[in-house]
Amino acid sequence: MSKMPQKVVIPYSPRTLQRQVYRDQRPYRFSVEICHRRFGKTVMSVNKLIRRSIQSELPDCFSSYIAPLYRQAKAVAWPYLKYYLWNYPGISFNEAELKACFPRDSKGRQKVIQLLGANNPDSLRGLYFDGVIFDEIEQMPWNTWTEIVRPALADRKGWADFIGTPKGKNVLWKLYQRAKNDPNWFAALYRASETGILDPEELEAMKADMSPEEYEQEMECSFMAAIKGAFFGRLMADAERDKRIANVSYDSSLPVHTSWDLGMSDSTSIWFVQAYPGGKYAVIDYYEASGEGLDHYANVLSEKPYSYGRHIAPHDIRVRELGTGKSRLEVARSLGIRFDVAPNIPVQDGINAVRTMIPNCHFDQGRCDLGIEALLHYRRQFKEKAGDFAAKPLHDWSSHAVDAFRYFAVGFREDRRRGPRQTHTINSHSSIGLAGGGHRQQARAESNLWSM
Repeated sequence: MSKMPQKVVIPYSPRTLQRQVYRDQRPYRFSVEICHRRFGKTVMSVNKLIRRSIQSELPDCFSSYIAPLYRQAKAVAWPYLKYYLWNYPGISFNEAELKACFPRDSKGRQKVIQLLGANNPDSLRGLYFDGVIFDEIEQMPWNTWTEIVRPALADRKGWADFIGTPKGKNVLWKLYQRAKNDPNWFAALYRASETGILDPEELEAMKADMSPEEYEQEMECSFMAAIKGAFFGRLMADAERDKRIANVSYDSSLPVHTSWDLGMSDSTSIWFVQAYPGGKYAVIDYYEASGEGLDHYANVLSEKPYSYGRHIAPHDIRVRELGTGKSRLEVARSLGIRFDVAPNIPVQDGINAVRTMIPNCHFDQGRCDLGIEALLHYRRQFKEKAGDFAAKPLHDWSSHAVDAFRYFAVGFREDRRRGPRQTHTINSHSSIGLAGGGHRQQARAESNLWSM
């Protein structure tokens, strides 16, 4: 049995940012890195596995790279693993099982790196892992992590790294939200406009060839730009990038205004908004329910700790019910809610008003999550025969939230008698940004990161 070499230089020269990623996430057991296309995440991932495997002091250390499909792991990562380990003394490669087997030590123990696919999650059962890298986790079933790999890390307290590019709000988004809000996890997001990896001229050329939604998703790592035909997708992507989707605090010195879309058999939606000087808005809360009477929503308002200003409702609130002869406007008044009625203007004009308002809004990412998703999802109808989108919006689950927001955009008028108050600023806290948004970063000085 051969001895483990004391020092080996892996033929990998990481980019400056890749070196920083490794240093920043090293102290954390779990990490999530959102990377734009051509960031070099697969090469970086393979070399993370190599370095951590070599440095591990665990007996029979077993680490794995998991791709969405087994054939992806073989086609994309396997050539890199063999290339970077080709000069490691005593290394052997098992082509059939995609394994790199290090030489056994004096006690017969062996370190192994194996590439796997998530297309058959049950095939991963029974394995133990000392370290795992999920590449393109957004294309994998959620239970690959929760039911199969996470328990397999438990007995030896293994680590896990999740890397990918957004494709809507799926597994990667869930993990990223977890990482941003858990001090034991590392979170980072790397946009092409910020990393400097790709030439600016090439980025401009890509913009010309890709749709705005495709570019925002693939190159700017936006979870908000995955839906084609969306009315507000680009604006919500801008809000995300500008850190206006964050944790927004309630300002007790300002009134909270509400705006409603009133449903009967379907959903009723309510936005809670605070207006700031200069035409800025803090969207601090959102509520939605279905099949409930106005008394239910009156109770919802009374249970929240807000001091209310204006309540805005759609124009049809004046319509009298056949059974009672009363309008919902009158019923609401009897419950202590005095509505201002939004003007009855064309839907397209209301959509344009929302487009004007969104750039001036800060959204609370927790309390308003469902409403934010609706603003992102709200889209045009697609005409199959013409192969194009119509101007008319598609009526689906997102319509109620967007209609309520639209009524606020066209119906809110600040009470000028209160006078301007210039001392208020929107209190928002965001952890979105380059290299973890500036939070939980920790670097270690190393003269040669990839020398073993």
